[in-house]
Formats: sequence, structure tokens, C-alpha cells
Amino acid sequence: MTLIKDPLLLKKLEKFKSIKRGYYSLVLLTVLISLSVVAELLVNNRAVVVRYNGAIYFPTYGDIIPGKKFGFDYDYEANYRELKERFKNEDGNWLVMPPIPFNPYENDYIEGSYPPYPPDSRHILGTDASGRDILARLFYGFRIAIFFSLLLLFFSYIIGITIGCLMGYLGGRFDLLFQRVIEIWSNIPTLYLIIIVSSIVAPTFGVLLSIMVFFYWVTMTWYMRTATYKEKAREYVLSARALGAGHRRVIFSHIIPNTISVIVTFVPFTVVAGITTLTALDYLGFGLPPPTPSWGALLREGTANLGQQWIVMSAVSAMILILVMVTFIGEAVREAFDPKKFSFYE
Repeated sequence: MTLIKDPLLLKKLEKFKSIKRGYYSLVLLTVLISLSVVAELLVNNRAVVVRYNGAIYFPTYGDIIPGKKFGFDYDYEANYRELKERFKNEDGNWLVMPPIPFNPYENDYIEGSYPPYPPDSRHILGTDASGRDILARLFYGFRIAIFFSLLLLFFSYIIGITIGCLMGYLGGRFDLLFQRVIEIWSNIPTLYLIIIVSSIVAPTFGVLLSIMVFFYWVTMTWYMRTATYKEKAREYVLSARALGAGHRRVIFSHIIPNTISVIVTFVPFTVVAGITTLTALDYLGFGLPPPTPSWGALLREGTANLGQQWIVMSAVSAMILILVMVTFIGEAVREAFDPKKFSFYE
């Protein structure tokens, strides 16, 4: 039993599912995002669960547990990889480590050699020049990049849709005022401004997101303005207003639902823009401060030392995979929600 009653929307969703590359890309990307939410359970140097002398511990999301708690002779955090080796010779004590038993900030030095270490059984994708696991940094870097782009999408769309819809619906001086504002905003070189601000203020996640939202709402505003102008002149809007419907009802019950194809179509491409912009800033050194795991930082390190080809290849491959999936999703959404194909009921 389906919860969707609109037959036109059902046709669009069926069309989207029929475009296999876009549909399976969405499924895979959703799985990756879901896994990144619980990244600490998958990529971490803390055990997921430890059983020691009859007691159960969950170190992943808890407080730091000192080594003395597990019989070591030090007070700092226990080394769970070492503890796992010790438990092999003890009955009744056991622990479960994440599939990738390293965190993205950990410096794992091998005695007698210096990083970076090439890929091996210990570090599947090798390490960077500081001995940090590449796969761990890629995974956490993906989480930062994708949630940065999703938050950028959410806030910029809230602002852009609101202002664009009001511009198209109210028109007049309100429309003229924001046209001039948008013209000024559009001529400001966003990337250069972010670089200037980042050189003055510490470029934290929130600071970068705020700066980008400050400019990224413009694109959606133009499209919503145009779509609203078209929709408010249609018969169903004029009929609703003639029957006494208020402005809020007309906008939220009639105009926005009928411009959803415009909104949905541009979602994947805004996500791509967010990921690539953050990666570019990190690569240039004006993004998130080190040692924050990021794809741009890996690209910068890999291109600065081409002998460490596993670093740059890992970062490039991850970026290509994610951007291709998002592009496939965007193409499928654009084709499925094309109003020229599905503008009437059959």
C-alpha cells in the first residue's frame, strides 16, 4: 500500500526508478551517508564493545577509559588494538574492533621507518606523511563534505525559495528591490571573498557554511521568481484567489507544490557545488583547519609529493565516485520531473 496518492507524482517516481543509473546511485549514496552518520562504529581506534572481567564497556561514544582499567600500567587512554592482541590469550575477555581500527587523527608510526607508508594489510590505502590512515581520512572527509553540502542546500534553498517566491508573487517594488540586490550579489567573486575572510577569521565549519549560504541563495531565487510568475497567472491560482483564499494558502497550497519540479531538479547540482567548493578551499589552504580530515587536504598533500601516488589517487577516486553518483541522480531527477513529459494525467 502506497502512501502517495498523487498519480502524477507516482508516475514521476516510477520514471525515476526506471532510470537505473540514477536510482542505484541514489541507493548507494544513501547507504554511504547512513554509514557516515555512525562512522565512529566503523572507522575508529576505539573498540565498539569490550568485555573485561565480567564487565561490559562501550568506549566508542563514552568517556576515555584509562589503560589501568584493563590491566595496563598507564593512565592515558587504552590502546584497544594492543588489548585485542592480549585478549587472544585470555579466556572470558574479548572485544570487538571497528572494521577499520584507526581514527583519522591518529599518527601510526612503524618502528624503524617513517611515513608515509604505502598500502599494505595494516593500512589498506596507506598513510599520509603524518602516518594517518588514508581510508579513515577519506571516510570522515566524506562525512564532512556531504553534510556541509546538504546544510548548504537546506539553508540556501530556504532563503532562495522564500525570497524568489515572494518576488514572483508580490512583484512591484519588492521585486525591483531584490532584483538590484541579486545583481550586486551575483557580481561579487564568491571564492575570492571566502579566501579573504578565511585569511582573517578562523575558517571553521560554521564560518565557511555561513559565508557560502550568504551567496548561494541567489541562484534558486531567480528560478523560483520565474516559476512563481508563471504559476500565479494560471487559472487555478486565480480561481483560488477569487474564492477568497489568502496569500499564505495560495503560496503554500498551490504555487510551491506546482514548482516542486524546479526545486528538485537543482538539488543534486547544488550538492555537487558544495562538495567541490569545500574541496577547492581545502586544497588551497583556505578551508577547514588542519588536522581536520578533508579531501582537499589529501589532494594538496598528494600533488605536492607525486611519489606518494596512492594519496592523490585515493582522494581523486573518492571524489569521482561521489560526484558521478550525484550527477547520475541529477540527470535522472531532471528527466523524471520534466514538466514537458508529465504535465497532465493520462
